[in-house]
Amino acid sequence: MNKGLIRVNGKKASTATFIHGGEEIELTKEEISEPEHQLEYPLKVLYDDEHLAAIYKPAGIQVSGNKFKTVANALEQNLSKSILPDTCHPQPVHRLDYPTTGVLLAGKTSSGIRALNLMFEEKEIKKSYLAVAMGEIEKLKGDFNKAIDDKEAFTSYEVLESVISERFGFLNLVLLHPKTGRRHQLRKHLSSSGNAILGDADYSPEELLLKGKGLYLHAYSVEFTHPVTKENLTIQAPVPKKFLKLFPTILTTPFTTIE
Repeated sequence: MNKGLIRVNGKKASTATFIHGGEEIELTKEEISEPEHQLEYPLKVLYDDEHLAAIYKPAGIQVSGNKFKTVANALEQNLSKSILPDTCHPQPVHRLDYPTTGVLLAGKTSSGIRALNLMFEEKEIKKSYLAVAMGEIEKLKGDFNKAIDDKEAFTSYEVLESVISERFGFLNLVLLHPKTGRRHQLRKHLSSSGNAILGDADYSPEELLLKGKGLYLHAYSVEFTHPVTKENLTIQAPVPKKFLKLFPTILTTPFTTIE
């Protein structure tokens, strides 16, 4: 791999270099060796074609960012390489929080990445989440519409099952459909309603904070029309087994489980 190197009057130039006229400008290519260390991090692949892919994002890893250990840095080793002319390094096209598990979409070509980004902007991708919320929820179905960071935010919810808990009063298995994509939207909406998500270190009352079990928020599925093949896709991520310990009836529903 190489990158361009610009010299002005024999000296390496930068964005701070001013050109007054009459300088000798030289463009060369500087060889760069590939990094010695590649991230080795196996990911469960849920879907993979020439244009896009979906993986299971575990808890405890960032989707992208400046850290070495990210899902973005692990995608290439886990996905098949596209044979299309505009193939590129696979890139996540949306985010999941560090402690959140579930399905994550990635583009494998430049056109695939652009198409998926546009579909998210146009709200053409339906996302479904499962959460365990604390406390009594009076309405079994409803909507949250409280603004987040002064921006409109909408989430619909449905309580699938509730169990009595000595410590938390009630624990509720809730199906969530975000209609906007604000940062921490689901966590903030449930917390503001008095039903914070179990294990949420940022938005739970201190006396209800559950330590050592992680966040009980799972990106269960995405539904969309494939931007190229026009196939209607529903991609599901198996539910972590810690949900099963609280709600054993998950096994009798369409939900599958994972360690």
